[in-house]
Amino acid sequence: MDKRSGRATIRRRSAALSLATGILTATMMATAAATPTGPDVSSWQHIDGRMIDWFSVKRAGHDFAMVKATEGTNYVNPYFVQDSVLMRTAGVARGTYHYARPNLAPEPQAALYAAVVLGQNGPMDLPPVLDLENSGGLAPSALIDWTHRYLNTVRALTGRTPIVYTYPRFWQTAMADSTEFTRYPLWIADYRGNEHPEVPGGWPAWTFWQTTDRGDIPGIDGRTDVNVYSGAQGDFARFANM
Repeated sequence: MDKRSGRATIRRRSAALSLATGILTATMMATAAATPTGPDVSSWQHIDGRMIDWFSVKRAGHDFAMVKATEGTNYVNPYFVQDSVLMRTAGVARGTYHYARPNLAPEPQAALYAAVVLGQNGPMDLPPVLDLENSGGLAPSALIDWTHRYLNTVRALTGRTPIVYTYPRFWQTAMADSTEFTRYPLWIADYRGNEHPEVPGGWPAWTFWQTTDRGDIPGIDGRTDVNVYSGAQGDFARFANM
């Protein structure tokens, strides 16, 4: 073979390899960037009454946010309505949660939550969330019963299967590591910096993972929790009614 022809062939192959490598790298980066992430917020993120800039949150690459709606039987987040309207305007899917007070009956809490969030079944709505991290002094068997009653009521009122938010240690102790709730998607909080979160209760997979409570997100004053979606419930847009 002519040496010049051989060198030209090598250059062409090298260029083709570089192009293929570039395409593969770009594809991998795009796939990684497409993993939905988002904060969760409450009144604590409204320092001195300042509003969240949801357009900045969206521009920073976050596709959803979890917003505290209610707690117990009489608390409503005073910023809930404003956040709900503004985040949807910015194109951020809305998740909402109720902070459980198990020392009080579950049915009135579920009814308050469902009324405040207007069913949590509209466009850009993720399923309802139960934030369970307080036992209310109940023994595990009583807390398990309380949780079933709350989730059943919310499901009946909203028509959607709720998500359960909890911590590994809390579930393992306060809920005796119950395996009775695996039909509900799991949102797990685990800040230890592991490659994967610890999954209690026999769940086959986590749906959302709260990776930190010290996140810094444009548009939100102060630190905030940051979460990632695993894909366990399929296409995110469909899961969020988008």
